[in-house]
Amino acid sequence: MIFSQRIRRNAVKLEGERSSALDLVRGRLVLMSGFFIIVYMVFAVRAFDLAVIQGRTIPHDTGQITQNLQDEKSAAPIIRRADITDRNGTLLATTLKTSALFADPYLIADADGAAKQLVQIFPNLKYGDVLQKLQSSKRFEWIERNVSPDQQFEVLQIGEPGLDFKEKYKRFYPQGPLAAHMLGYSNVDAQGLAGVERGFNKHLSEGRDLKLTLDVRLQHALRREVLAAMEEFEAPAAAGAIMDVTNGEILAGVSLPDFNPHHPPGKKNKEAMFNRLTLGAYELGSVFKIFSTAAFFETRDLPMSTTFDASEPIKIGRFTINDYHAEDRILTVPEVFMYSSNIGAALMGQAVGTENLRGFYKDLGLLDPLDFEVREVARPLVPNPWGEASTLTASYGHGLSTTPLQLITGVSSIVNGGYLVKPSLVMNEETEEIEAEEIRIVSAKTAQRMRQLLRLVVTDGTASKAEVKGLRVGGKTGTAEKIVDGKYDNKKKLSSFVGVFPMDAPRYAVFIMVDEPKGQKHTWNYATGGWVAAPAVARVIASMASILGIPPAHENAPENHFGESLKQFVSAKEER
Repeated sequence: MIFSQRIRRNAVKLEGERSSALDLVRGRLVLMSGFFIIVYMVFAVRAFDLAVIQGRTIPHDTGQITQNLQDEKSAAPIIRRADITDRNGTLLATTLKTSALFADPYLIADADGAAKQLVQIFPNLKYGDVLQKLQSSKRFEWIERNVSPDQQFEVLQIGEPGLDFKEKYKRFYPQGPLAAHMLGYSNVDAQGLAGVERGFNKHLSEGRDLKLTLDVRLQHALRREVLAAMEEFEAPAAAGAIMDVTNGEILAGVSLPDFNPHHPPGKKNKEAMFNRLTLGAYELGSVFKIFSTAAFFETRDLPMSTTFDASEPIKIGRFTINDYHAEDRILTVPEVFMYSSNIGAALMGQAVGTENLRGFYKDLGLLDPLDFEVREVARPLVPNPWGEASTLTASYGHGLSTTPLQLITGVSSIVNGGYLVKPSLVMNEETEEIEAEEIRIVSAKTAQRMRQLLRLVVTDGTASKAEVKGLRVGGKTGTAEKIVDGKYDNKKKLSSFVGVFPMDAPRYAVFIMVDEPKGQKHTWNYATGGWVAAPAVARVIASMASILGIPPAHENAPENHFGESLKQFVSAKEER
């Protein structure tokens, strides 16, 4: 009995212990369940906060990550901006993929530390600016748009989850400033802002390549010599061009000072951004005698032996016309041209007449804005009203301003046989070349006479320093006083020379203009076109002959086999 009671007590005790264990397990399960429920609730609340509450407070503009990602998914693929090459296929402008660094400030763990490391990787950045961006309330901030592979690797080593990269296209100009004003440049959004980049922005944006008429080899030779002349004569600026006289193609075009298209200075350096070749309108002086003399032959059809009395200055109203190289005697047409007589040119202009001379200049395209692929063009400054005095002064390039590119185009239209050409910078290879209607600007007879006169200026006139042995260069010098504060300043000049070769069958024209050159000791302090620009053109022509493989004329070939000799119309002073 006692034994049975013990058994019952042990059973009760065992049952109690078992019940306590079950209660303990049940309690632990409830506790763990409660813990997981709380964790799940925290995650749910956080997800709701990120997805709904913060999602509504993040601005949905183009500067935010959320919108950027949506845009990338919905936007059409970005078309790579097309290449620009010279006539021989040398790359002038191209577009390459680069990495751009941005930040999501919300995910930046250590803004101060990241900012310090970033300015070490990108020395152009400022610590304060970077720190402000990394602490911004925005979700998207550009840090650096052009990141090299090495820099990208260094950024990744920082280990910040808030720093990331995006692929972008960047425009590159392999030739640097070589043809800056002709090419132009584009902005970070791949929109052309100047030059061909601007004029053909839509074409290039559609991914269609562009081939220019420029020849990088000639561009280099021209820029080198224009820069040398500018430095030799301590000039602040200069310009030059090479043109194919048969079709108006621009083989080289230079305006100095220039700039690097990768980093255009903008308003910080207006002088470098200014395209003097197309946007500068200048009184170019005696080079205009090419046009007034051609107009004289074309309208009057008088012989070369026609004479003009240049022994006395011409007075008209309050103006007095003098000669810089005074001969003080009666001159034949060739003498007027080779000695660059203002008096003789004015008398020729008078013989042509106001309406005829103005009409001739207009037909050559000298009085209207240039029709050209580069949009940065100037409107010529034309006398208004154009009276008799304007006719006389415009005959030698005084009182009338036009661009250097219009000048070389007009010269080309006269020496090429008399056919009007228009300047072109872009070659069209997509369609078959259509025969354009030839517009004759002067007769073949006038064109031949002008070629003879241009050659005479080099052999016996003011441009002897333009001679290049074997290439039969012809041309015309120009020296004009600049207008400063509304008045002509005889201490500030524009000195220029336009050369054409070979004169028996002209193919190329070269023009160089130097702004405000200073006379040097080795030039006896002269800074005229014959001393400043003519030698520079000669050096360019010599380089062209080497680059293009132009053979020199045979030494025994007659000098004037393309027409009668003009020496018979040029008499020595002592014989007068």
